[in-house]
Amino acid sequence: MEEELKCPVCGSFFRDPILLPCSHNVCLLCARNITVQTPDGETPVQSRASGSSDYDYLDMDKMSLYSETDSGYGSYTPCQLKSPNGVRVFPPVAPHRNCSLTCPLCHRSVSLDERGLRGFPRNRLLEAIVVRYQQTRGIPCSASPSAVKCQLCDRNPVVATVMCEQCDVYYCNACQQRCHPSRGPLAKHRLVPPPSPSQAAGGAASGGGGGGGAGSQQPVLTARKTGTCVDHEAENFSMYCCSCKAPVCMKCLEEGKHAKHDVKPLAVMWKQHKCQLSQALNGVSDKAKEAKEFLVQLKNMLQQIQENGVEFEACLVAQCDSLIEALTRQKAKLLTKVTKEKEYKLKVVRDQITHCTMKLRQTTGMMEYCLEVLKENDPSGFLQISDALIKRVTLSQDQWVKGALEPKVGPEFDLSLNTDSLMQTILQLDFCQGKVDLGPAVPAAPLLQLEKCCTRNNSATLAWRVTAPASCPIEGYILELDDGNGGQYREVYVGKETVCTVDGLHFNSAYNARVKAYNAVGVGPYSKTVVLKTSDVAWFTFDPTSAHRDIVLSNENQTATCSSYDDRVVLGTAAFSKGTHYWEVAVDRYDNHPDPAFGVARINTMKEMMLGKDDKAWAMYVDNNRSWFMHNNSHTNRAEGGITKGSTVGILLDLTKRTLTFFINKEQHGPTAFENLDGVFVPAVSLNRNVQVTLLTGLEVPINIKQ
Repeated sequence: MEEELKCPVCGSFFRDPILLPCSHNVCLLCARNITVQTPDGETPVQSRASGSSDYDYLDMDKMSLYSETDSGYGSYTPCQLKSPNGVRVFPPVAPHRNCSLTCPLCHRSVSLDERGLRGFPRNRLLEAIVVRYQQTRGIPCSASPSAVKCQLCDRNPVVATVMCEQCDVYYCNACQQRCHPSRGPLAKHRLVPPPSPSQAAGGAASGGGGGGGAGSQQPVLTARKTGTCVDHEAENFSMYCCSCKAPVCMKCLEEGKHAKHDVKPLAVMWKQHKCQLSQALNGVSDKAKEAKEFLVQLKNMLQQIQENGVEFEACLVAQCDSLIEALTRQKAKLLTKVTKEKEYKLKVVRDQITHCTMKLRQTTGMMEYCLEVLKENDPSGFLQISDALIKRVTLSQDQWVKGALEPKVGPEFDLSLNTDSLMQTILQLDFCQGKVDLGPAVPAAPLLQLEKCCTRNNSATLAWRVTAPASCPIEGYILELDDGNGGQYREVYVGKETVCTVDGLHFNSAYNARVKAYNAVGVGPYSKTVVLKTSDVAWFTFDPTSAHRDIVLSNENQTATCSSYDDRVVLGTAAFSKGTHYWEVAVDRYDNHPDPAFGVARINTMKEMMLGKDDKAWAMYVDNNRSWFMHNNSHTNRAEGGITKGSTVGILLDLTKRTLTFFINKEQHGPTAFENLDGVFVPAVSLNRNVQVTLLTGLEVPINIKQ
């Protein structure tokens, strides 16, 4: 709002603002600075439809050079001085000349009449808003650059002490008593202090009215008075002219100035315009609210762009890495082929060298032997071996047949790898625009929404999203989990939903989860793997859905009793399939020595009899003196020690050792091993109307257990 409270000429908070016909405001002193003189008989150029300047001083100055009515004044030449806000400031003008004032905002010009700047109404509402704003913000009230001088002193004008709002003249004390006495017709004029630094800083103003004598001190203004008519200074505004869009007094109406105009009471129009302004503000407020929401949307978009950019960069790196990995694997395969070809050629050449060396050695030895035979001078001895020797030489020569002295393989490799097309494809690798129709394709890898993935107890909830082209929509998703020990994945969900909760997982286990999408084309790639860790200890209550109808649950399903004298079974909401788990049952009521039973059971155990009488439950039932282990209606391991009101029974299930251990008031009973204690089990209790128990869960396994 601060910009609305600053003058467009001086750039400071408004001081004595006046309201121009264009509905803009300027300070009174600033209005004097931007007022210019016009030649007699001429009027300022009015606003043009094109929105250009209303009063082109340069053009008018050029026109005055050739006009017979040229006054010779240089007031049309623009002054080079400018205000701190960038608006031209003109030198002061004589009050008796024809003057015009140009709005510094919309550049509309208006001629001043004989009243001068007094013809413009004082915007007291804006003045009050400025004062309130400065007071609430702790801003010192702005003051005039220098003290204002009296305008009626003949010589050596002194500092003015008062200003008449109706006359628009500054007076010193002496001139005010002489020329503007506070009596007679002038008694109704409003006298205010001039904008001096001391008065502006103190926020004081003098009040008009009679009683101001020569030595009287200016009274302090305590409240703003109702605006008075410009033409009839003693009359307050009481009516509003809808045609002129200005408040008027009763004398204006009596004089007939607004005879044919639509005139309405000032209070009625005041309320009506307030209502119109409020309605207009509502529309602007809605737009401002939309703009704020739009800014929030843009800021969220910034964050989404950052996140999507990081995600897209990661996908790009992953795709390029997969290409590099595939190229590396293919390179290894090709290198293996080259190695095999090289080894084959080397073996053939080595074998040929060995064979040829051996034959050459034999031939050389035979040749040396024949040369020695030829040196023999005994004919009979030579002829004894010559036939056989000739045959050997002939056979040896026949062994060196055509091709025997030629290599079986060449040094060149008959392998060629053409990478031109692949290189061209790599060089042409680029992003595909969303508009390009690449034809049907399998869905992209879903993106797991980690902020929505969570675990609770032994259940895991996963959520994901994926975008698919409209030409080939996604038909469903496949969610896979491992066994909690890093083993093989298995399908746990197939469907169209993008949120899935998996129950019945192992406690104190870390599960790896992944999901993929499929459509009519095929199955897409897996998403990234997310690790979900289940709770270390089990938190559960009694299950009202599977309990016998005679069971009565309370205390948020943690307390159980029965409405029947017969034993009825109630199960817990947790399920165990591996690990060690411990929970307790507190006895709240124990009447007439009943035999409640505590233990574990399968989900389909009988609910109309004591726990452990069928082959689907393992329990210990106890009275006020003794306890027994029971499974499949078989009683074993009787022990002394029973329960009373306030007792606590602890149940320890060790599925690794397949044992059950009970603790009655911290005294251990067991452990007892069961051969068929494997699978999925739920905590269970059987009781009748003489017993009430409360379940205690989320407990750590006791230490120092006797084996």
